[in-house]
Amino acid sequence: MPGEAVSQEAVLDILPLRPINFDISFNQRSFAPQARVIAAQVGITALRYGQLEMRTVYQYYSHHTPNFVTDQHSLFLNPRWNNFIDVLNFPKTSPLNRVIRHVLFGPLEDRAVPYIGVLIGGTLPGRDADSPGYLYGGQVGVRFPVAHGFSVDMGLQYTRFEIDFKDRADLSQQWLFTIGVRL
Repeated sequence: MPGEAVSQEAVLDILPLRPINFDISFNQRSFAPQARVIAAQVGITALRYGQLEMRTVYQYYSHHTPNFVTDQHSLFLNPRWNNFIDVLNFPKTSPLNRVIRHVLFGPLEDRAVPYIGVLIGGTLPGRDADSPGYLYGGQVGVRFPVAHGFSVDMGLQYTRFEIDFKDRADLSQQWLFTIGVRL
């Protein structure tokens, strides 16, 4: 039996320990309307396999002014790769992943779970007021496990999606900063 274990077998985990997340997002978008607003989203982690996980997220966005009302519903898949920094586990004396973790997370470097992911789904309203539109994008973030079954998650997302606004459909770009909890 070797003295060091170099890998661990990945196991498919359906509805893992912390499957539900609640996030508040602060966003800036390029169309419909061009304003900074707050949105809420809720998601569920459907499965996890090693460092990969698949989430489903519902996002609600509402903007009300005296001139217009905008309500938007988005539903998307969010595959993520956790601890992607660990690919940089070289050179042997001072691995790059440990240096990056130390610089980014300081004393929490061993607790942080950095991730990257993609977003694929749809929005309502989309091409017009009664039909869906597509949504795609990416994200980068970090999750900090706090206690058994509870963690704090922070991320930065970029999405492009179709939206109907004031009887005009167009593509919107959106930057989101999300902060939330996973239970």
